[in-house]
Amino acid sequence: MSYRQDKKAYFCLINEIKMKNLFKKIIIEKQEWLKSIEVIERDYRIEPKANYVFTGLRRAGKSNFLYQLIQQHYSENDLNDVLMVNFEDERLLEVQAIHLHEILDAYYELYTMQPIVFLDEIQTIPNWQKFVRRLADEGLRVFVTGSNAEMLSAEIASTLGGRFINKEILPLSFREYLKFLQFNYTEKTKFSADRHELHRLYEDYLKLGGFPELIHFENKKEYLSSVYQKLFYGDLIARYSIENSKALKLMVKKLAESVNNETSVNRIKHLIKSTGLAIGNNTLFDYLGYLESSYMIGSISNFHSKFSEKETNKKYYFLDNGILNLFLFDQDTKLLENVVYIQLRRLGGTIYFLKRKLEVDFYVPEKEWLIQVSYSIKEKETFEREVKALHLSMKELNLQTGYIFTYDEEKTITTELGTVYVVPVWKWLLDGFQY
Repeated sequence: MSYRQDKKAYFCLINEIKMKNLFKKIIIEKQEWLKSIEVIERDYRIEPKANYVFTGLRRAGKSNFLYQLIQQHYSENDLNDVLMVNFEDERLLEVQAIHLHEILDAYYELYTMQPIVFLDEIQTIPNWQKFVRRLADEGLRVFVTGSNAEMLSAEIASTLGGRFINKEILPLSFREYLKFLQFNYTEKTKFSADRHELHRLYEDYLKLGGFPELIHFENKKEYLSSVYQKLFYGDLIARYSIENSKALKLMVKKLAESVNNETSVNRIKHLIKSTGLAIGNNTLFDYLGYLESSYMIGSISNFHSKFSEKETNKKYYFLDNGILNLFLFDQDTKLLENVVYIQLRRLGGTIYFLKRKLEVDFYVPEKEWLIQVSYSIKEKETFEREVKALHLSMKELNLQTGYIFTYDEEKTITTELGTVYVVPVWKWLLDGFQY
């Protein structure tokens, strides 16, 4: 071996030792820290022996859910078998896929037992998938989080080989939001003096959204703005090397203003071009894909449309009402429909809207949920329009039940086609489909 090769091998060995010692330090630090923190439990449940990939919007609470799983484990065991690494730790900026094996080496130099592995925000490391797959193949229990929908691409799903279950972590549900605020909701609450406080929190939830950390900030709009800036510049501009940031920023604004309306790609293109910015169709589709990959927005198609129209004409929603509300002024109807979309996404199933002569806002075929969202149906014209749209779809789809979700109105409408339940959104968010 030449002197140059020998010197290179020496420095590689030194760097490996430094990296391994850093991982040891991080593993022990995390174990000590996790013993002391207080975690409010989310309503998500997992299979007792499965490996998981948790994905979702930045700051939605994925890390907190990992802490919850660890603390549930700690109630019966010590934390020596917990191996947790957060890859957003600034000390790990130089870590690459070739260094990942040293995490396990570092652990086994500390302990002789088999670890449970928690890898937080691992998408920051390119080509992480084979390492994670190897851990699962070796029989380790592994939990992974990431803020990028590309973690679920066909290529990655193929690499992970069915060894992992994906679970999307959304911002707090309304029930979780109340729990985080230590508001005890029961069936009696809606009839007690606490109902006024419940309605105040409902109004806050519609406008501020469900980021768990939000409850600790007095200036909530400032916090939401900072989260959006991180999403926009970190998860979009930097990650996808976007040069036309003005066009993307304008697109986000126009999508927010178009929530609860069917929007075509051509319409978005014309809106952007009307401001003097040039953008092509391919770029537009790319940008929409990036927004969905970062979990800022979600989209649904018309159930009745042809395949080509399903891709070009959609309704877009934001995955947090607080982010959406940064772009709106006095648009409670949009906020109400957006929060219904988020909850439907949380409940699972494929979500569509229905549009032929009349439009129905949401249809979930697997669960036979047919839902119209209207802030109020007190006006006769609004009432008749919403009921008629539901009736047409109920008849066509052979359904006996339809729903009109409102801000705070409730009644039951019995017709020859079946029953239409008018339900306040806050009640549905808390009690579900109890009809």
